[in-house]
Amino acid sequence: MDELAPGIRHWTARHPKIGVEVSSYWLPNLGVLIDPLDVPGEVEDVNTILLTNRHHRRSSLEARERFGATVHVPQAGMQDWQGQPVEPYEPGDVFADGAVTAYEVGAICPDESALHAPSVSALAVADGVIRYEDNLRFVSDGLMDDPENTKRGLKDAYARLAEELEFDNLLVAHGQPLAGGAREALRAFATA
Repeated sequence: MDELAPGIRHWTARHPKIGVEVSSYWLPNLGVLIDPLDVPGEVEDVNTILLTNRHHRRSSLEARERFGATVHVPQAGMQDWQGQPVEPYEPGDVFADGAVTAYEVGAICPDESALHAPSVSALAVADGVIRYEDNLRFVSDGLMDDPENTKRGLKDAYARLAEELEFDNLLVAHGQPLAGGAREALRAFATA
């Protein structure tokens, strides 16, 4: 586990279904986990587990049991969570005593969300943008129903978020996070 920036811990683990390294985050001062997979033993004092979309189940239920935390899933993706001990959230909902706010992204799937944590200057995103190399990019076209319209919708959403929100760190679920300069990088990606 690495300290990405003050108040943000990051680690990767191989996803058992897709076979690649994915990223998870712990915001220790806020008691928050984001998209957790194989939570390291050093993580403690978690009360809130946030998923950026319904597909990021990962180890969230195991972490819920370990910490006695509440798992929050986007309302638009609850069909995949019927009967599970999770709480739905909507865009605009806040967590961790108001320290994290949910935003709608959509486009790639109805429940695609972003989570803004101003106290650690971070924006967490789901599957709409990835960073396995130095630059931000989309997932492959084969993972989108309508690639051109999906990309246009994602660019519109990210341009709006980069305009409205202040953040310096981008916490991607797939690939390496971007520490420093993230708002400008996301704005450039969205307007290219």
